[in-house]
Amino acid sequence: MPEKTAFIYHPDYLNHDTGYGHPERPDRLRASLAALQNSDVWDQLHYITPQPATAEQIAYAHNPGYSEHIRQSCASEIPLTYDTPVGHDSYDIALLSTGGVLCAAEAVATNQVKNAFAMVRPPGHHATPGQSMGFCLFNNIAVTARYLQREHGVDKVAIVDWDVHHGNGTQDIFYEDESVFFFSIHQSPLYPGTGSRYEQGSGKARGTTLNVPMPYDTGDDEYIRVFEDVLVPALQDFSPEFILISAGFDAHHLDPLANIYITAEGFAKLTDLVLDVAQEIASGNVVSALEGGYSLEGLSESVVAHVERLVG
Repeated sequence: MPEKTAFIYHPDYLNHDTGYGHPERPDRLRASLAALQNSDVWDQLHYITPQPATAEQIAYAHNPGYSEHIRQSCASEIPLTYDTPVGHDSYDIALLSTGGVLCAAEAVATNQVKNAFAMVRPPGHHATPGQSMGFCLFNNIAVTARYLQREHGVDKVAIVDWDVHHGNGTQDIFYEDESVFFFSIHQSPLYPGTGSRYEQGSGKARGTTLNVPMPYDTGDDEYIRVFEDVLVPALQDFSPEFILISAGFDAHHLDPLANIYITAEGFAKLTDLVLDVAQEIASGNVVSALEGGYSLEGLSESVVAHVERLVG
């Protein structure tokens, strides 16, 4: 069995220019990288340099023509939505962001490593089949789920999204797909306003979407209880071959965009619970990809805690 945890990162991720004062800024990755490099876990990671995803791979989860629309908007530096500005290089960097998660999945699927963390930007989980929003251009985690199915023969994939905002884009992409289980725990009400517990998937996929909206002021104990009592049994029932984590750390108590009070140790415990159930049902196959997190202190300490648990 492989023993290493893969770490995927590229300095070009810093070149996605969101403009002065935007919360999804390059300093997020600078701070997280510095914290990892100063931690005991740094020398234990297997570093992988990512390659960009192709337009054909983006189309695994997005509508035909969507990638070209993003390319043209970035070339013209036209904001995709009011909250999703782009620069001239953003299209190529977004392909590299998705590609980073694909490289992580490939390394785990081919038994080069035991699990992986892709520290990428821009994030992805708000991007729907045909619309970028919420700082997201391409839905990194959704493309990766489809990639595992199409290019590595994986049958069932589970996505665990603990970003403080509901992963509406990921939900939309798989809402009628019984081969992908989507779980989201998120503050409600909060952007983007979706993710009620009544949104459960449709048709044959009813029951493969599981939303747990949480009230503001929720902390570690409540989140851990949901994972133990709701998520773990649901994953055991679904029995995926691979678990993907949309690892947003904006539920941290220092984060300026939300009102949930998870600590770095809380994120470590959530990581443990996912790793334990993955070991039981999915041969330990876990790939984690960075989503949100906008307090530099909260994000960086949470990333270190998360990666420490992945390394074990």
